[in-house]
Amino acid sequence: MSVVRKAVGERRFRESFGRYFEDFEVGDVYEHRPGRTISESDNTWFTLLTMNQHPLHFDKEYAAKSEFGRPLVNSCLTLSMVAGMSVSDLSQKTIANLGWDRIKLSAPVFVGDTIYAESEILAKRESKSRPTQGIVTARTTGRKADGTEFMSYERTFLIPKTGHAVDDLTDY
Repeated sequence: MSVVRKAVGERRFRESFGRYFEDFEVGDVYEHRPGRTISESDNTWFTLLTMNQHPLHFDKEYAAKSEFGRPLVNSCLTLSMVAGMSVSDLSQKTIANLGWDRIKLSAPVFVGDTIYAESEILAKRESKSRPTQGIVTARTTGRKADGTEFMSYERTFLIPKTGHAVDDLTDY
């Protein structure tokens, strides 16, 4: 991964994170760390913020009568966390997300579960209309600490080539 340290003053440097288009190779797998243990507060706040009113996410008595026997973590929260875990490896320098495909929810997640993510690079190509950028597609998988896969999705994003990221070109 390319790490750029830009001089911003005498003996002062600013670190830049993320990968450039050239850093991606089809077939590479990145294990994203650290993981995250999901708390009840995480689930409750996210559910309230997104106005999801399904009691399976926040009503213990209701959830106790379900096949799960306890509240489920909101799947949009786990999607957000797994995507967030992938940012430093995949999209710290991304110009734009171009699409999300094949989102699969394969196992329930509960408060107290610790989740991790990993991404495999599926495809990359140079942009036909933007010579300083390329397009990368990755499959990201979310797993619980015990190895159970609970989610996967594919994401395609527009990424700059070396020397063409915003933090390479500006002093912010």
